Amino acid sequence: MATLTGAQLISTGKMHAGILANTEELEKTAVKAGLASGDLVYPLLYAPELLKKEFNSKVADMKNSVKDRSNAQCSCAGHFIESHIDPNYEGGWLHVDMAGPGTKAERGTGYGVGLVLSLVEAPGFDER
Repeated sequence: MATLTGAQLISTGKMHAGILANTEELEKTAVKAGLASGDLVYPLLYAPELLKKEFNSKVADMKNSVKDRSNAQCSCAGHFIESHIDPNYEGGWLHVDMAGPGTKAERGTGYGVGLVLSLVEAPGFDER
């Protein structure tokens, strides 16, 4: 979970975090958890096979910024994080880009606490 990109604001606005999940099941679980907790989320484009080239570099394994900022920049940021997950890991993973709902008037909103509690089915947050 990160306040990763200003591009999230363009993708999903100030009230919904953008989420990137490697399975449809986890994506749906996150959306339901957002609705249950009030920390709303909206799925981003998951297409590593199309976006990986954005990180090509002549001098490194990969760049940490995209070549084309108009090419699904928020999704690319999530794929950058994904590229650092152990290739042998076979489980689900979820990236939450909360730049928009995470702050208001340069202050933290507390966004994400309820979402995480709902995702882990904490008491009081486990009714999806």
